Amino acid sequence: MKHMVWLAALAAVPMVHAQAQWKLATGYRAETFHTRNLVQFAQQVEAASSGALRIEVHANNTLAKLADIPQAVQGGKAQAGETIMTSLVADMPIAGADAVPFVVRSYADARRLWDLQRPLIEGHFTRKGLKVLYAVPWPPQGLFSITPVKSSADFKGTRMRTYNPATVRIAEMLGAASVDVPMVEVNKALAAGQLDSMITSALTGVENQVWGQVRQYYGIDAWFPKNVVFVNLQAFDALPAPVRQAVTRAASEAETRGWAMSESIAQESVAELQRKGIKVERASAELNADLKRLGERFSREWVRSVGGEANQIFIPYYTQR
Repeated sequence: MKHMVWLAALAAVPMVHAQAQWKLATGYRAETFHTRNLVQFAQQVEAASSGALRIEVHANNTLAKLADIPQAVQGGKAQAGETIMTSLVADMPIAGADAVPFVVRSYADARRLWDLQRPLIEGHFTRKGLKVLYAVPWPPQGLFSITPVKSSADFKGTRMRTYNPATVRIAEMLGAASVDVPMVEVNKALAAGQLDSMITSALTGVENQVWGQVRQYYGIDAWFPKNVVFVNLQAFDALPAPVRQAVTRAASEAETRGWAMSESIAQESVAELQRKGIKVERASAELNADLKRLGERFSREWVRSVGGEANQIFIPYYTQR
């Protein structure tokens, strides 16, 4: 009888959801703005869910290498992760849209492109058992040069740093020689007279202190590579509905905040280049026109290589301005 009373009393106690814990893997250092945004996202989720979901952010490849993070999340080693979208193009060619050079020329353009790209990316992720939470761009790629550049003709016979197929193709189209140099060795190559120009972000230029030899920086906004944050779909669906809503709301806020952080850091980095003696200019009208033509060529080549799905992005992107 006493046993029956104890069971009845236990049944009367309100059920409390056990705390769920997620591991979120990223390949980037804790100091980067992307990781700081992830930490804030995790804190918001825990607060909004009243502790029902706790997300541990594992930075700097400590849980999984950057290239392995999607597989780690699919396999359950981590419940969530972050990677750069261009790393996904082998299995998901549409992920390369934001890295097609000279198509997106501003943060507003990048936002418009992501709005068109996102439904397609979400479909691919869902088929892999993943769910997209949000995406945030890195600061745009600019042009560093040891001499002034007024038009594409100024690149002919010069040497341009390249580090992937896209930058090799840019050098080829501009008539420059490709020089494959890791970023950590750029200052040595500049000092040895092996480089005349390179395309990278102002942030990267600041982090690597390129002001020793470089004299010019042009804000050409060549492309805006994005990081995407995602979760194991089964882990997400296992959460109670209010907690799922908390994750979704926090992700939306993280995306808005992350885009603002990216733009602010881009501006701060350009200002720091100026303080270090680099002349900062916008590209001339002639150079801008040349780069726009290159962008049209790149987009046609990319659409041919990716197929019909690419048209779902670029046709409305070019026609619905």
